[in-house]
Amino acid sequence: MQQFVTLQKKDLNTFISALVQSQKVVAPVSRGYNNFSFQEVTSGDEISLKYIPTILPPKKYFLPTQETVISYNKRENSVNATLEYEKMVIFGVHTCDLAGIQCLNMVFADKPKDMNYIVRKSKIAIIGLECNDYCDEYASCHVVDNHLPNGGYDLFFTDLGDVFMVHINTMLGDELVGKVPVFKPADDKALKALESVRQKKRSIFKDEVNVKHEDLKPLFDRSFTSKVWEDLNKRCLACGNCTNVCPTCYCFDIIDEPNLDLNTGARLRRWDSCQTEPFAKVAGNENFRKERSQRQRHRYMRKFKYPVDKYSRYFCTGCGRCSRTCMAEIKLKETVNALAKEAK
Repeated sequence: MQQFVTLQKKDLNTFISALVQSQKVVAPVSRGYNNFSFQEVTSGDEISLKYIPTILPPKKYFLPTQETVISYNKRENSVNATLEYEKMVIFGVHTCDLAGIQCLNMVFADKPKDMNYIVRKSKIAIIGLECNDYCDEYASCHVVDNHLPNGGYDLFFTDLGDVFMVHINTMLGDELVGKVPVFKPADDKALKALESVRQKKRSIFKDEVNVKHEDLKPLFDRSFTSKVWEDLNKRCLACGNCTNVCPTCYCFDIIDEPNLDLNTGARLRRWDSCQTEPFAKVAGNENFRKERSQRQRHRYMRKFKYPVDKYSRYFCTGCGRCSRTCMAEIKLKETVNALAKEAK
């Protein structure tokens, strides 16, 4: 297996068209007004190669917004587990979203294993696409160390001008490359160009907040009673936008929905949000996180403290989606800087 190959940009459409013949292909597509989304494509011409993070992350293909997990029929006294999946290739996944998928892989492979997620993941091929510069002012991928590729893909494309450098990371990636004879072994010139791109990125990408990577966890360890959360309490609208667009939020609710005949129905899994008021409410109408400040604090702790304690990894990927979509203009970088300033 050749580890690095090159693809002429003019041949990208040929490659995508070959993939489309055997399976569904999804990729970033422009939706206008500087908005992008992952959706099915039939040719390379539809793909936006330069895009800011999509409205929803590719998480939606691994953990659908809604899925049926059980169907039942009372007349037949039957209950059947349901597994919904579709074989596909996701093209153009940025390093921040690759990191998000890696985080989800850790969570759903943990006991008890989520077989719906695991089976669905096994049917999806991932082709990454490198960012050679910042997407926009909301990104903070360097401080969480997600600005460079760190695995989690089958193929990884880097723009070198007229060609893409393609890293083959798995046997599945090698099979995808073999579908069409447009790839060539990478020569020394291409390898040097790749190193030049990476070296330039080291000068472009800097810590986006006033805290070093290794100091983020200690900062949140001592920020539980910070007054910064009270400021967010006054601003947050509790809409849940931030969690809906986050690549690593995985909270869900389980809902039973009977059909009109009242004899058949299904059990559904739907995305849920810790930012909404009912999320932490229990019997007796008690609410463990009644205030918006508590819910905002919980969200940040779930990115910078709790997963580090359990998985030794930040669950913020630096994509900037939460800041980009917040109607109250709560910005992650501003919050982290405010906590750092208060801690001095």
